[in-house]
Order: sequence, then C-alpha cells, then structure tokens
Amino acid sequence: MSVDVEDWFQVWAFEGSGAITRPQWESFPRRVEANTDRLLGLFADAEVKATFFTLGWVAERHPSLIRRIVEQGHELASHGWDHTRADAQTPEQFRADIRRTKRALEAAGGCEVVGYRAATFSIGPKNPWAFEVLAEEGYRYDSSTYPVKHDFYGDVHAPREPHRRGNLLEVPMTTCRRMGRTLPAAGGGWFRLLPYGVSRANLRRVVDGEKRPAVFYFHPWEIDSGQPRVRNLPWKTRVRHYTGLSRMEAKLSRLLRDFAWDRMDRVFLK
Repeated sequence: MSVDVEDWFQVWAFEGSGAITRPQWESFPRRVEANTDRLLGLFADAEVKATFFTLGWVAERHPSLIRRIVEQGHELASHGWDHTRADAQTPEQFRADIRRTKRALEAAGGCEVVGYRAATFSIGPKNPWAFEVLAEEGYRYDSSTYPVKHDFYGDVHAPREPHRRGNLLEVPMTTCRRMGRTLPAAGGGWFRLLPYGVSRANLRRVVDGEKRPAVFYFHPWEIDSGQPRVRNLPWKTRVRHYTGLSRMEAKLSRLLRDFAWDRMDRVFLK
C-alpha cells in the first residue's frame, strides 16, 4: 500500500495543461496535511501500514506531518522535491533533486529513506540512467515504471514483475493480463473511475492468479471532494481528476479489508 503525498494543486496534469503554474503554489490553501491525517486514521482503523512517497516540498512545510507518518509505523519514501518529472531533468539535476529530498525527509522523519517514486511515473526509455543515479545516492528500490500505454507515462516494454536494475530493485506498478492486453491494476484514477468490483478482480488476478504481491497507490487529494475546483481544464483532465472523489474513502475502506497490506520495504526488501 502506497500514498503519493502531494497537494491538490501539484498534480502534473494541471501544470501540463497550463491551468496552474508553479509560482501560484504558495497562494493556494494547503490541504495535504489534513488529508494525509485522515488517511493515517483510516490506516490505523484497518491496522494497515503503508509507504508514503512524499515530496520534499511538503516535508519542508509540514515537518510535524512527516514525524506523525513515521511515529505511526509507516515507511517514509521520496517522491522528489517538487513534483518535477524525472524525464524533464538532466542527470545532474535529477541527482541534486533526489539528494535534497532524501536529506530533508530524513531530517524531518528521523529515519533512513531508501525508496523512491518519480512524479508521474517518469522513469523509462528516455532516462534509464536514473536507476544508476538512485543507487549511487543511497536508494535501495524504485517504484517509478508503469508497464502500460498512457498519454502521460508508461513503458509497454518494461517488465511487469520486480527486477534488479544494477544495485537497485525496480518495483513496477501493478498490471494484470486480460484478453492478451496489459491493463492497469495499481489504483490511482483508475480505482476512482472503475467499479470497485473490477479493481478488486484485477488485483485478485495478480495476487491469487500470479502468486505475487500487488502495488496500490493513490494521493491524499483523492479523498478530498471539497478541494477547490480548477477552471479551464481540458475535459479529459477534469474527468480524471474529479470523478469519484466523494466515493474514494469508502472504496479504500473496502480495499483495506479485502486484502492484506504492508509497507513497500517490508514486502519487497526481504
């Protein structure tokens, strides 16, 4: 179980469409701390431990939230500093980004950070050098590849199972095979858009059928139906972002009961 800790205005699709620019971030009300605290309560009720892939930008502004994540037994991991896509950075910029974020998270949480997930799953054919840089900077695993076809991300040729990339373990986002096709099964927007039974069946196909762990992810803003509405969005972005927000928490509660969940490091770094 994993959470990508970023605020509602930091979604890459908003920036990519030009609806929100980075200089505007400080003018928006921050909702990430309250939403993440709701998730901590949800996990506590279900007795589930998770991995929180967290932006350094969030850790810098909400250090007490980072401490609560760690104190409640969850894994703290890196989501980069400010949600800049990894494939938009040079190797030197990427190294500086993941080094700065690791230090900030470790200072706030008082624990070692060994996991990383790139913004918008942006490690793939364009930047394979990123795996080596991550290992050199002290990360032990990455979860940034998604073996599906998508207009924002995805590498259809990437392995579906965890595999070594030199000294780094790559844990791809979960997909399932149906009718000769590779379909997303790792949560996110698909979980909000599809009926719960479809998502559960896809996960069962991996866990029971393929006999291996599944990776699930979502964001704190996905349980926040009261978040501000961004105007002038492309219709596809609007549908992807806002559909199912009011039903998300109830669906998550079912998911936490229907499967056994744990932190990424405890599942994959045995």
